[in-house]
Amino acid sequence: MGKTNNTPSKSYLLLIFSISLAIFMSSLDGTIVNIALPTISESFGVSTSAVSWVATAYLLVMAGCVLIFGKISDFIGYKKIFLSGFVVFTLGSFACGFLPELLDSFYALVGSRAFQGIGGAMISAIAPAMVTAFIPMEQKGKAMGIIMTVAALGTAIGPTIGGLLTQYVSWHWIFFINVPIGILSVIIGMKAIPGQSDRNTALSGFDRSGAAFIFIGLAALLFAVSEGEVLGWTSPAILTSGAVAAVSLGLFVWRELHTSEPLLELRLFGKRNFLFTNLILVLVFFGFSGINYLLPFYLQYVLGYETSAAGMVLTSLSFAMMVSGLAAGLLYNRLGGRILAIAAAAIIAAGYYMMTHLQANTTIAYVVAALIVIGFGLGLMVTPVSNMIMNSVAKRYQGMVSSLTSLERFAPMTIGIAIFNLIFVQGVLRIAENRAITMQSPVEVKMHLLSAGFDIAFFGAFIVAVVVLVLAFLARQEVHPDYLDAGDEGAPEVGMMI
Repeated sequence: MGKTNNTPSKSYLLLIFSISLAIFMSSLDGTIVNIALPTISESFGVSTSAVSWVATAYLLVMAGCVLIFGKISDFIGYKKIFLSGFVVFTLGSFACGFLPELLDSFYALVGSRAFQGIGGAMISAIAPAMVTAFIPMEQKGKAMGIIMTVAALGTAIGPTIGGLLTQYVSWHWIFFINVPIGILSVIIGMKAIPGQSDRNTALSGFDRSGAAFIFIGLAALLFAVSEGEVLGWTSPAILTSGAVAAVSLGLFVWRELHTSEPLLELRLFGKRNFLFTNLILVLVFFGFSGINYLLPFYLQYVLGYETSAAGMVLTSLSFAMMVSGLAAGLLYNRLGGRILAIAAAAIIAAGYYMMTHLQANTTIAYVVAALIVIGFGLGLMVTPVSNMIMNSVAKRYQGMVSSLTSLERFAPMTIGIAIFNLIFVQGVLRIAENRAITMQSPVEVKMHLLSAGFDIAFFGAFIVAVVVLVLAFLARQEVHPDYLDAGDEGAPEVGMMI
């Protein structure tokens, strides 16, 4: 692969803006949908577990497709995949808002979200790679900091806009809002993203068998985890899905170790730092999924907030992410990724510990304080860890590893939604069985059980954060020689990676 770090200086900002819009859309779509899930549940008359498929279907498809599009981009270039992804995502957003109303069908919404997920996978697979490929080493930290700040902005305004639209207009508009952003993104991307003439447009070497195995394996795995509580963990559907997942993922591993052009180079995980930093990213988003999914229900069902007010509360986390995201971008080249990751992990653990003390009478000030701590830690974590992963491997793996980091965001969140929902439900049932709650009034019983269930689920997130902290201490920062020019004094230590 030839060099791609030849973008003129004057176009860096426009390129960063284009990448930021992609991350903004993805972040906005996540939080703007979550705040509306209780309303969508009531609108279609479906259960809490069923309505989670509005989020799960999108994440499931993204998880299954993101590695595929990341590898395809190594063949045909980033620009074609990136812009095509915007088009698919925009069409999918329109379908999410339009088709369920037209067909009066909850399944139309889930199907449209799955289609939207294809576009989301195409966008997310490429965004980190373009930072690594087109932005100079000395500007990568600041660029990633800007991008993560814009992502936090999308996360920040998502609950507020989603709550206002859901309460005062219609939940359909949480999807329609993506349409003008998508059109703008295509226009800017066409101008800002460099072409890559050294890429081979033929897909003759593409690992189609590996792509089929990973898509089937991840889809089956996520289905089993997501629906196990509803259908029964020993039901034929779940057992069959688990078996399909095990066989498909096993065949994927075998295939990737025996092909010359693997979809995912598994030997990279033989390097300790690469393994640890990827594990950090996986666990960060796994733990965050529990907070992100369950907290809107806590605010509305336990504390009694309306949808719009709950959205305003959740915004505090995202604004904290904005502040720390900018700080991480500025501090990355000075302090290095490892120090920032350790500090971020400690802050996240402290925030999750605060969340384990939520009760039915908890003040909103305490909730906001906990969210600010968590948000600050998350914003401080994602920028350095993402850079550490992307900069540790050779340039020929840019698209592959970029898509891997996206998979490590969406697959853990999909699994996390199901796992934390399971912990919440089982916690409520166990407490109801084993405590003498019949002496209390019905209202007090309801509040006591719900708050206790949330408390147990949030404790699980705290345990995950402690593991992240340990991994952050064990990890080291390395930069592959491919990204070091003669003038890169003061860069982090160089490690010869695969």
